Amino acid sequence: MKIVDFKTFIVANPPPSFGGKYWIFLKLTTDTGIVGYGEAYGIPFHPDIASKMIEDVCERYVVGVNPFQIEKLWRTIYSSGYTQRPDISISGVLSAIEIAMWDILGKELNQPIYNLLGGKVHEKLRTYTYLYPKPKDKEDVYKDANLAAARAVEYQELGFTAVKFDPISEYRVNDPRELTLEELDHAENFVRAVRTAVGKNCDILIGTHGQMTAASAVRLAKRIEKFDPMWLEEPTPPANIKALASVTKKTSIPVATGERLTTKYEFNVLLNEGGASIIQMNLGRVGGILEAKKIAAIAEASYVQVAPHMYCGPIIAAANVQVATCISNFLILEGIETWSGFDSSLVKNPLKWEDGYIIPPDSPGLGIELKEEELNKYPYKENNLHLEMLE
Repeated sequence: MKIVDFKTFIVANPPPSFGGKYWIFLKLTTDTGIVGYGEAYGIPFHPDIASKMIEDVCERYVVGVNPFQIEKLWRTIYSSGYTQRPDISISGVLSAIEIAMWDILGKELNQPIYNLLGGKVHEKLRTYTYLYPKPKDKEDVYKDANLAAARAVEYQELGFTAVKFDPISEYRVNDPRELTLEELDHAENFVRAVRTAVGKNCDILIGTHGQMTAASAVRLAKRIEKFDPMWLEEPTPPANIKALASVTKKTSIPVATGERLTTKYEFNVLLNEGGASIIQMNLGRVGGILEAKKIAAIAEASYVQVAPHMYCGPIIAAANVQVATCISNFLILEGIETWSGFDSSLVKNPLKWEDGYIIPPDSPGLGIELKEEELNKYPYKENNLHLEMLE
């Protein structure tokens, strides 16, 4: 069996665009007619350019390859252009290709991917959601503590046992910054309001976005420790792991990070520095499914848990489920509300969310299939990237 064809799809994510402005999918086809799907996350170029990158790599290295040779192809692509270093663009390309190959393998062997990676450890996977705005809102749920508290209770009543929010809100191109007293007061009051609303039966996850210097992050952590958050996410930007580790050492709140890191190499540095208690790799950026499994194993040896990042489309979501199902140090899975938004309309067999948990599918490969006839109905015509920072 060998791969004989590839095709990319750019799908605009209509407003409210939870999960980003667009998603980039890859379809690989074998000479036996088996189709596998992948998805790239966060390549920092316009999706037209990112799609051309994927096509270029497929043309050079993927066509003609046996899809069972994932490790060999991974090394080949990772080394292309004499690089051999964690690069956020090639890692996104590589992730899409690698996920699609695993989808093919699962279908060829008539097994879910998790059975090919050690088998099912978890019968169901605990999930959390961000606190999202709704059309009827009169205030900004990202800034109004009372509305955020009410929204958290709404999700709690749906079955969620954990919710995430950013009490600082804005992230800017000049971050990290020293938070003002006004920002610190606002953040503390925001966390207090949500904790008071949900009580002790729901975890609160502080999802900051690298806005703070290490010193400022410690100041914030000291203010909110009394509310017992499940984690403090990405308090500093990803480039300086030592700075992040200094925060980890000075707070009792578990520190989580990883959505902007790629490959086992960057996560190895993070873990060796003691930079986090929880890692959040994005499978559409980190290097794919097998790479995520390797990172989970490194984390397991450090007694660090895994909470896959998901602010993207249904293919990465499905890949997260496959990996989470077969690792012992899985903690919790990110999703967008109850997994029933626009992304679910693009697949024939949506993932099953039930009372705050995802039930891992038993079907082969990723467990979902894209409705290709739907994808072309949503062309992306804007010039913005998947996510943007403020000036």
